Amino acid sequence: MINTVDKLLCNGILNKEELIALLECNDTQTNGYLRECAVKKRLEIYSNHVYIRGLIEISNICKNDCYYCGIRKSNKNCSRYRLKKEDILSCCKSGYNLGFRTFVLQGGEDGYYTDEVLCDIISSIKSEYPDCAVTLSLGERTKDSYKKLYDSGADRYLLRHETANADHYSKLHPAELTLRNRMDCLKNLKEIGFQTGCGFMVGSPYQTIENIAEDLLFIAEFKPQMVGVGPFIPHTDTPFKNEPAGDADLTCKILSIIRLMLPNVLLPATTALGSVEKDGREKGILYGANVVMPNLSPENVRDKYMLYNNKLSSGAEAAESLNLLKESMKKIGYETVVSRGDYKINN
Repeated sequence: MINTVDKLLCNGILNKEELIALLECNDTQTNGYLRECAVKKRLEIYSNHVYIRGLIEISNICKNDCYYCGIRKSNKNCSRYRLKKEDILSCCKSGYNLGFRTFVLQGGEDGYYTDEVLCDIISSIKSEYPDCAVTLSLGERTKDSYKKLYDSGADRYLLRHETANADHYSKLHPAELTLRNRMDCLKNLKEIGFQTGCGFMVGSPYQTIENIAEDLLFIAEFKPQMVGVGPFIPHTDTPFKNEPAGDADLTCKILSIIRLMLPNVLLPATTALGSVEKDGREKGILYGANVVMPNLSPENVRDKYMLYNNKLSSGAEAAESLNLLKESMKKIGYETVVSRGDYKINN
C-alpha cells in the first residue's frame, strides 16, 4: 500500500479500486506515510499557515427537508431566526477588528434573502472592507442568481455535493432535490468565476466505502478550489436521529487523500470534526487541512444553528476567543495568519 500512496503523490489520482483499498487500509505504517505526504505537500504550498474565516450563520430558516439536517423545515422544535443586514454588518465589523479578512455567510435556503437583499449585503461588506473576501454557502440557486451575487462582489461559494451517487443522494434528500441539479449548480458556479467548493459528510446513512471513492473521483475531476469534508453527526429531530456518527480517523485520512489529489486546495478542519472528537480540528490540520472557521454569529443565535447534535459554538470555536485558537494552532506547530487566504494558483 506504500506504493499506492506514492502513486497518489506522483499522479494526484488513483482508480476506484485503489482508492477503496487505501480507504480500507488499517496498516499503521501506510496511514502514517499518507499523512506525512499530505502534510509535506501542504507545507510546500501554504507553509505552516492556517487561514481563518469568520463564519456568520445568517439564518436557520430553510425551505428544504433534508433528512440529516437539524434545521430542516419539518423540525418544529427548531427556534428560527434570521439576521438582517445591520446584524451581518455588525458581525463583520467585530470580525474585522479581530483580524478576519474572509467572511463566510452561511444559512438555510431562506426565501427572505432574494438576489436584491443579498447583493445589497454583499456590496456593502465589500465597500466597507475592500481587503476582505466574501464566501457564500446558501444552497441551490439559479445560474442568473449566482451571477448577480458574483457581480455584487462575492468571491467564493461553498455548496457540498453531499454524494456523487444518485441513489445515495435520494436516500438523504426528499424527491424534489436531485443530484443532477446539485451538480448543475456547482458547474454554474465555476463557469461564472466563483472560487467553488464542494464536499460531503463522512459516515452519512447508507454510505459505503465505494460511495466515498466515487466522491473522491468526482472531486479529482471537478477540481474545486475548496472542499468541505466532515463527519456525519445525527440530530435528535431528524429521521436519522439514531444513526451513528461518522469516524474522525477516516475523515482525517480522507483529508490527506484530498490534499494529495489537489495540492493547492483550501481544506477546512471543520466544526463537525471538532464536535465529534476532542481536538478534532487540530487533528484535521495535522492531516493536511489549512483552514478553520470560528463563529462570528451573534452569541444569542449560535445555539439555534444546530445542524447536528452538540455542535461546537463556544470556546476556541468562537471568534472572540481567537487567542485560544491561535494558541491551539501554535501548540501543534502552525500559525494563524491575517489574510484573505486565497487559493494559490501557481506553485
